[in-house]
Amino acid sequence: MPPVTTLETVLRRDRVVVTTGLVVVVALGWVYLLYLARGMSGMDMSADMAMPQMQAWGAVDLALLFVMWAVMMVAMMVPSASPLILVVAAANRKRSERNDPLAPTGLFLAGYLLAWTAFSAVATVAQWGLHTTALLSPAMVGTSPVLGGLLLLSAGIFQFSSLKQVCLTHCRSPLGFVMGHWREGRFGALRMGLEHGLYCVGCCWVLMALLFVAGVMNLLWVAVISLFVLAEKVLPKGELVGRLGGTVLLVAGVVVLTAAV
Repeated sequence: MPPVTTLETVLRRDRVVVTTGLVVVVALGWVYLLYLARGMSGMDMSADMAMPQMQAWGAVDLALLFVMWAVMMVAMMVPSASPLILVVAAANRKRSERNDPLAPTGLFLAGYLLAWTAFSAVATVAQWGLHTTALLSPAMVGTSPVLGGLLLLSAGIFQFSSLKQVCLTHCRSPLGFVMGHWREGRFGALRMGLEHGLYCVGCCWVLMALLFVAGVMNLLWVAVISLFVLAEKVLPKGELVGRLGGTVLLVAGVVVLTAAV
């Protein structure tokens, strides 16, 4: 066995530190979601039977909703970005052995989450619109089978689109992304994270819209989408997983729309 070099030892330590940090971030996100879901389960949802009496949301309601979406995106999307984040940490260490790679790696993660935070703002506005038009119940579940069917169909079609494939290619190749998009410095790390985040949003935004079908705070639905995204990006046959998922979504959309007519 060849001797373990100092660099290899440091890389292993960095990997443990970064992995631990990512696990903590994701775990905190899920704890917050579980807290919110538990609070909602204790609410009186009888208001679902009186949709016209739904109250308008104020600025505080929208702010809390935005925080919910932002935290949800952290819990859902950081796991699928973890392989790339670890590659970025290793690349930073190898390019400058004397410097701590954790700061630029953290900035890369911040840039990645900045893209999903922007998406969270859009999702908040979309949910406000659905709430205002009574297409979403107080329990944050879609009330229109037609809308639900259309969202399922849209998600299924998008799985086979060229935009999906282009974005997925960048998401599935951590090393390729680092080689093609590498930028030096802390601002460069932030920009790299933002670029990857935009590709990730482009790959998955329609899937996130499916939360409006079964319930924004339906954690089982949240977990299923998270695992699907992870499998699509990480597994060797991830593209096949995506196409199979697209087929299932198309069939489900047709079934829901047919039942609604």
